[in-house]
Amino acid sequence: MLRFILRRTLGAIVILLLISAVTFFLFWAIPRNPAILACGKGNCSADELAIVERNLGIDKAIPVQYWDYMVGLFMGRNFPAGDCPAPCLGFSFRNNEPVLDTILDRLPVTVSLTIGGTIIFLVLGLAFGMLAAWRRGTMLDKSMSSTSLVLSSAQIYFLGPLALALFVYNTGWLSQPEYVPFTEDQAAWFAGMLLPWLVMATIFTANYTRMSRATLVEQLQEDHVRTARAKGMSGRVVFFRYAWRGSLIPIVTILGVDLGSLFGGAMITEYTFTLHGLGRLSIESVQESDLPMLMGVMLFAALMIVVSNIIIDACYALIDPRVRLA
Repeated sequence: MLRFILRRTLGAIVILLLISAVTFFLFWAIPRNPAILACGKGNCSADELAIVERNLGIDKAIPVQYWDYMVGLFMGRNFPAGDCPAPCLGFSFRNNEPVLDTILDRLPVTVSLTIGGTIIFLVLGLAFGMLAAWRRGTMLDKSMSSTSLVLSSAQIYFLGPLALALFVYNTGWLSQPEYVPFTEDQAAWFAGMLLPWLVMATIFTANYTRMSRATLVEQLQEDHVRTARAKGMSGRVVFFRYAWRGSLIPIVTILGVDLGSLFGGAMITEYTFTLHGLGRLSIESVQESDLPMLMGVMLFAALMIVVSNIIIDACYALIDPRVRLA
């Protein structure tokens, strides 16, 4: 297990380096000087603009800038705005604040959205999928499969405004989505995040319902399941002890990718419900050509996906004894 984790960790470092390099050099392909943003969007003279570029560290060659950036991740950097201890993600071009501080400030919003939505769609998706597989071929199975197909084709930017109009503006059944820190007011935190959870979970629940049903139906045809039936075991024991456990591997695989992506920032959900998390931060960074902030969010999102996949791979052996990490 230790060798496996070390091997995957080394691979994760290589992936993060490649992502950082691609993001950095693609950013500089954009024909826009980020110093103009920090200088007041064109309100500076040429000499003042040169001073801003020097203070931001963007007056050097692009490969040199990338090297300084990567060194700062491990050793820290010194900026005119202040010292940046490792891991230094730089200072924002837009607000001249440390990137890491901004990410940590926005992170609770994204974490709250991810955890709450994941609990809802995972519980409902697995439950509906198991029920459809258990009653395979019946009207219940067909109706649940059709409904999940329709909902999985919907998008958050379509369902979100509809849900806001129906449950917030017209009926007032739910509160206006907003983030309240959990440590300050648990009830307000739950009320403010409930509608984004439900909308996000609607689409994900449909996907996991279809996936769990398909994997369960496939597992019910496996040799070890037929052998258990031939031994006289009840259908309930065969279903939950043999078929259900084997069907979890593809579900867990997709869950690892989804969790990593959501922790890295659910862009559309946060933008639709005006939640200031990492997803909205990444959009703002692109719009304002804020390279350090964009790099920080991208690296954090990639880190979450890589870590999630390492954890998921390590869990395979616990779910299915046929899987070996060797």
